Amino acid sequence: MKLFFVSLGCDKNLVDSEFMLGMLQDAGVEITDDETEADAIVINTCCFINDAKEESIQTILEMARYKTEGNCKALLVTGCLAQRYQKEIRQEIPEIDAVLGTNSCDDIVHALQCALHGGGYENFSALKGLPRMRAKRRITTGGHYAFLKIAEGCSKHCTYCVIPSVRGEYRSIPLEELSAQAKELAEAGVKELILVAQETTLYGMDLYGEKSLPRLLDALNEIPGLYWIRILYCYPEEIDDALIAAIKRNKKVCHYLDMPIQHANDTILRRMGRRTDQESIRNVIQKLRREIPDICLRTTLICGFPGETQEQHEELMAFINEMEFDRLGVFTYSPEEGTPAAEFPDQIDEETKLDWKDEAMELEQEIIFDKTADLKGTKTVAFVEGYLPEEHVYVGRTYRDAPDIDGYVFITSDTELMTGDLANVRITGSVDYDLTAELLF
Repeated sequence: MKLFFVSLGCDKNLVDSEFMLGMLQDAGVEITDDETEADAIVINTCCFINDAKEESIQTILEMARYKTEGNCKALLVTGCLAQRYQKEIRQEIPEIDAVLGTNSCDDIVHALQCALHGGGYENFSALKGLPRMRAKRRITTGGHYAFLKIAEGCSKHCTYCVIPSVRGEYRSIPLEELSAQAKELAEAGVKELILVAQETTLYGMDLYGEKSLPRLLDALNEIPGLYWIRILYCYPEEIDDALIAAIKRNKKVCHYLDMPIQHANDTILRRMGRRTDQESIRNVIQKLRREIPDICLRTTLICGFPGETQEQHEELMAFINEMEFDRLGVFTYSPEEGTPAAEFPDQIDEETKLDWKDEAMELEQEIIFDKTADLKGTKTVAFVEGYLPEEHVYVGRTYRDAPDIDGYVFITSDTELMTGDLANVRITGSVDYDLTAELLF
């Protein structure tokens, strides 16, 4: 039989999808990229914000058509939307034959068998412990980079976020298991390992009684075949001297840190349930840049949180201007049902949210364009991602660029390069967020 798989949402969700694909392949299922010929369809959903929820629902409805009008015999829905709306999802969309919660993805093969023989199957395991991912992952990112999910859930309980309710409290994956996964990925050709979790900086607290991300970095740094190790989702209040030292001493760890701060006004940060303040954020940024001068810092912000004033927005703008982040993503606040912030008074209208978001991005564009221009003449290493025949250039990423969210470097070369190659290049210029470069011999 043939199965079509749709993975929506974040990179943590993608890791779950890759493990499910591996389990399905081990069971003899053929994976197809053509939904019209599929005997079964699986959708791993997201519901982090309203746009993600709508995308998940729309995708389910689109795939449901292949049950009523096409060849599909079984429709399965997994992931965050399934967990969050477990009572409603099959009532509202009766074409669905099986539903798995976020902690039940290891039951995918049994769920498929039940879906093919009558349907009506559900499994919502308690949000404790971890699923048993017994199969070899089917990497979907091209083979030269892969995500390593080091923990599940979150215990921060920010007032705007649904993650603790759909993913559970923070649970670290044992270090030995992560090392084994990383070795397997490296042996399969993965050269860049990207560490992800709802929060990577608290890794190990629940298992070992102390923050153990430095220990994990030390272990991963010793694995042959890996070239880059990139860290995402580091909460600023948890970045300490031990982590900074680990980044400095481990040569494979990229001098790149994703550190979502969400805002810079202390009142807004408290209302968000964040556990830091502007002064502390400023101090950790200054320390990172002092200890690791070439570090690339990425952050994300929320504009239009309930009760936010024009003055507080302007304070955020001033902070962006002062900190000069190397990478920045900005989102408008999305009120999520079941979260405290959705019930807060003084909700901000959508037009104001979008205006504030645009202002923040326009300011950050000026900062980033200046930073990319300053890189002209420098030498660096780039991961080759592909080739653009019309432009006669190769597409790559430097250590400053995480896949799919940051910029690219466009490389001119008379020597043939392959996807996944590491190329020594000299930066020749910049175009907005991207760089141009030439291959060095």
